[in-house]
Amino acid sequence: MSHTFPIRIFYEDTDMAGIVYYANYLRYIERARSDIAEQMGLDQREMRTRDIVFAITRVEADYIGAARFGDRLEVRTTHYAKGAARWMFDQEVWLGETVIFRSKVTAVCMTTAGRPTRLPAELRSQLTANTD
Repeated sequence: MSHTFPIRIFYEDTDMAGIVYYANYLRYIERARSDIAEQMGLDQREMRTRDIVFAITRVEADYIGAARFGDRLEVRTTHYAKGAARWMFDQEVWLGETVIFRSKVTAVCMTTAGRPTRLPAELRSQLTANTD
């Protein structure tokens, strides 16, 4: 499945050189993942009442270019299930026609006690329906 999410760069996003602070890219891709969950109808607050949460267990990040105050970016995400408990994300941040950040993220479904558990059925069915 694929998804796009717009980001506008504000002054607060930049460092003293006027370039987006490196850690903010992780915030941008997190926002995109949250938007994906919402668009798929996942209510993460409700899931918590069923003792189901997501935890990020791995992030690979490549900083390729730089964004600056006033830029408009787009987070492009491809995501899929891997096994019974992992939700995988390949994410890129684009500035116009140029990729400036690339990441691979692994989210694991777990109980609030930290034990792995299966992805919710409603999520599994959507992710597997779109891999055909």
